[in-house]
Amino acid sequence: MTDDTSGTLDEALQRLHAAGPEREGWLSNHAPMAVEALVRHGQERTVHRWLDRYRHKLEEMPGSYARITEENWREALGDPRHLADWPAYFGRELSDRPWRDVLAVWWPRLLPGIAGGATHPLIRVGHAVRTLLDDPDGTTAPRTAELAHALGYWAARHAPLPPLAQLPGPASGSAADALAAVEPIADKSGGIRERLPRLTALPVWPPSARTAPPTAQAPGHGPADRPEDARRPEEAEARRPEEARRRLVELVRAATHRYATHGHGEPVMLVHAATAPNAVLRVLPALPRELWAPSLDAAWAASAAVTAVYAPSEPLPADRLPSAAGVTPEEVFARAAAHGDEHAIKLTDTALDVAQGARGTDATALAAALHACALIDPAF
Repeated sequence: MTDDTSGTLDEALQRLHAAGPEREGWLSNHAPMAVEALVRHGQERTVHRWLDRYRHKLEEMPGSYARITEENWREALGDPRHLADWPAYFGRELSDRPWRDVLAVWWPRLLPGIAGGATHPLIRVGHAVRTLLDDPDGTTAPRTAELAHALGYWAARHAPLPPLAQLPGPASGSAADALAAVEPIADKSGGIRERLPRLTALPVWPPSARTAPPTAQAPGHGPADRPEDARRPEEAEARRPEEARRRLVELVRAATHRYATHGHGEPVMLVHAATAPNAVLRVLPALPRELWAPSLDAAWAASAAVTAVYAPSEPLPADRLPSAAGVTPEEVFARAAAHGDEHAIKLTDTALDVAQGARGTDATALAAALHACALIDPAF
């Protein structure tokens, strides 16, 4: 990350915290996520101009409905009438306790509702945590407040996936093949809120973790809840934290690569098949290690669900695949910043994570980012 010695990110977050997390009753406010990515990749000089152009997509924070407390939070979970109350609750929690402690308590509570708000609340949490991890000793008030807003948005839009049957996963065990094995839903009318309830099944992945997606079973009734010595040896191996992290890296890479060949199915919404699991990956270092394996399960469920409801029937023909030959990661992000659309910026941000984590340059990840800029209408 480019060091933000200018304070641009904190200024932008302060400017945004008067706005609500949504507009028009549902559409997500992407500005906090986009400006964090712009600053991270050396585009801080463009941030306030970008916000000026995004301003028409911002609405004021809605009014309070009812104060949330330790006694009534369960009733308020997933209730969008509390869009203002939940950030206020987390603001109080974060003023009393270290942010990692608050996150450790609330992450497993929120994780089953990973699909809420079309995964945007989760993604916003991922961006917020990344800024706090950058400089844990110098955490600023705007960055802590951003975590409160992000967690609050997730709590207000918390929405589990429907109960899902398990289908056999691919013989190869790879994340790419698992995504390819996801069966598209038949009825693709309506938006994501109408489509997700039509899901009935997802492939099991990773292959040695004999667990259903976290929303397909009640807590305390799945293999992840069995004593370690009661699991199969290969299953116990897959539940180890480092293996869960490795698999999550694999999933983010596979979903990003898949956007290059399948993003045309729905260029905006399919971005989230990659950015949602990447948000989980960004949060892992701040979580207790025992939460890493269930985080992988939830990330897979989210990525596979978005794939099922938006993927096209056929990949892009080979002669139409985008090329990133001769283009550096810095140049790719500069193109996304000039393009201006928040989804293109966020997909490019994830693609650069994938490219930088590879041995050498990951040309397919960079091509996916360029593809997003070509498929999505530019904002500027």
